[in-house]
Amino acid sequence: MIKGKVVRFKPDPEHKVPHMGWNTVEKAKEVPALQDIKTGDFFYFVHSYYVMPEEKQWVATFTPYGIPFASSIWKENVFATQFHPEKSQEKGLRILERFAKSI
Repeated sequence: MIKGKVVRFKPDPEHKVPHMGWNTVEKAKEVPALQDIKTGDFFYFVHSYYVMPEEKQWVATFTPYGIPFASSIWKENVFATQFHPEKSQEKGLRILERFAKSI
């Protein structure tokens, strides 16, 4: 559905694996599910891997964790997040609501 690679984070002294806890997103483009979200907003992450889509235009947000990685993607009617919107309080619930309205 979305071509690319899945890569495991490489641990270093400042970045443990799995990446757990609150981190920010940087918007790469406007998509309906992210309408009320701003660069610098925090979301909750729990993961050891990240995606690298073949097509960069599918990346909706990036997040810094040693490297900037794609933390959400949007392609046609597919929206996926690396973070957990259901655990990300008010902003995460807004993403889920906007996504539901967009489909």
